[in-house]
Amino acid sequence: MDYSKDNNESNKLLASVDWFTVLLYLILVVAGAISIYAATTNSVSQVSIFDFNTYSGKQFLWIGLSFVIGFSLLLIDRLIYEDYAYPIYIVMIVILLATAVFAPNIKGSHSWLKFGAVSIQPAEFAKTATALALAKLFSTYGFKLGHWRTYIVPLAIILTPVLCIILESETGSALVYFSLIFVLYREGMSGFVLYAILTAVSLFVIVLKYANDMIMGIPLGSFIVLTIVMITIVLMLFFYCRAMIPGRNVAIGYLASAIVTWGLTAIGVHINGYVYFFTVITLSIIYLLIAMFRENITKILITIGFAIASILFMFSVNIVFNNALRPHQQNRIKIALGVIEDIQDKGYNVNQSKIAIGSGGFAGKGFLKGTQTKLNYVPEQHTDFIYCTIGEEEGFLGASAVLLLFLVLILRIIAIAERQHTAFGRVYAYCVAAIFIFHVTINIGMVIGLVPVIGIPLPFFSYGGSSLWGFTIMLFILLRIDAARAEYGTW
Repeated sequence: MDYSKDNNESNKLLASVDWFTVLLYLILVVAGAISIYAATTNSVSQVSIFDFNTYSGKQFLWIGLSFVIGFSLLLIDRLIYEDYAYPIYIVMIVILLATAVFAPNIKGSHSWLKFGAVSIQPAEFAKTATALALAKLFSTYGFKLGHWRTYIVPLAIILTPVLCIILESETGSALVYFSLIFVLYREGMSGFVLYAILTAVSLFVIVLKYANDMIMGIPLGSFIVLTIVMITIVLMLFFYCRAMIPGRNVAIGYLASAIVTWGLTAIGVHINGYVYFFTVITLSIIYLLIAMFRENITKILITIGFAIASILFMFSVNIVFNNALRPHQQNRIKIALGVIEDIQDKGYNVNQSKIAIGSGGFAGKGFLKGTQTKLNYVPEQHTDFIYCTIGEEEGFLGASAVLLLFLVLILRIIAIAERQHTAFGRVYAYCVAAIFIFHVTINIGMVIGLVPVIGIPLPFFSYGGSSLWGFTIMLFILLRIDAARAEYGTW
């Protein structure tokens, strides 16, 4: 047997690995374990950071196993990941379903499989399986997003694990998969779809945020949405129909309606807000229908559809919010939006987290000197709220350094995605980037009170073997796929 050839191939593989990304990974996981030690260790009776009876010691054990897993993945032929992407995905779906059925109830969630003293959360590994399946689909010869039928399979790949995880009562983990919509956009999805999604989220927030304030006899949130619809009609018409400029006439009609309404209100004639808006919007739509028969039929239909869909969505927000979400989920959203304040109960975690971060100041209180941390004011501080420990003890400088490390890692992953020679490698890399962006943004936003508390871990920092192993597997598979560029040359 020619061992020299095997050695040359191994040396070539090791040389082609993106070691800068590996270095970033090592810095993040070690910084994470140190942060866990700081969050769980009393400064008076300190124990060794490597003591396996502590959270930090266990995390270092998970880190050691992660190194073994990661570097083992580098030795597997990259074709294995592509050829077995669908079987891996199917197996993970089966495991997710089994978890929903057989997993014990832990804090209201059936998301952990117990093997003796060890608990595993399959949802953390399903992210990698979903990314592989999506990459495999886009690498299929001739597949391209275009007609609406081409969206059925990719959306099914994304939504199937979402439904399985919802069955486990683990809503936070399920939301992560929606970040893969941005991958579809990168691969050719219409920008209008992404615009519609972002608009729906914005309208949802506006309606709930200002649901209790009234103006013209209607909730302020509904007033804002209806005003946005009217303005959007004018702007879209100016953009689509610049030659015939029907938007000018619509704008003049809005102005005249407003003047008449204000005049009637001034002399004591009450006009219901809904009646006013619906009358004006209906007249606008009638005008558009007349203009539609003259020019730009498709574009004007899109404008009319946007207006009607926005109004229907506005009325559905409260129905969905009150009937589809559980009371504790509703409270978390209301607290994040500032609709209610409950710093002693539902909003206690976030309030204490903000106090801890704010008390750190510019340079922090010093390692193991965080009073909020040491007195256990913030529950779950070594898991979902680990970032507030960094903010308190290391201050603005330390918190910014962590953000900078994640930014560099994500930008590096995007750079890796752009240099891939295959659709499989590119799509998988963008899936990894999207998942990292979602986790970092939502977790830190949750800790500082910008988004609702939904139980999203901070990659490499939050305590837990499942999360650490899941992100390690995801990242090192990407590094193996990227290393194959040099191994196989230009494909």
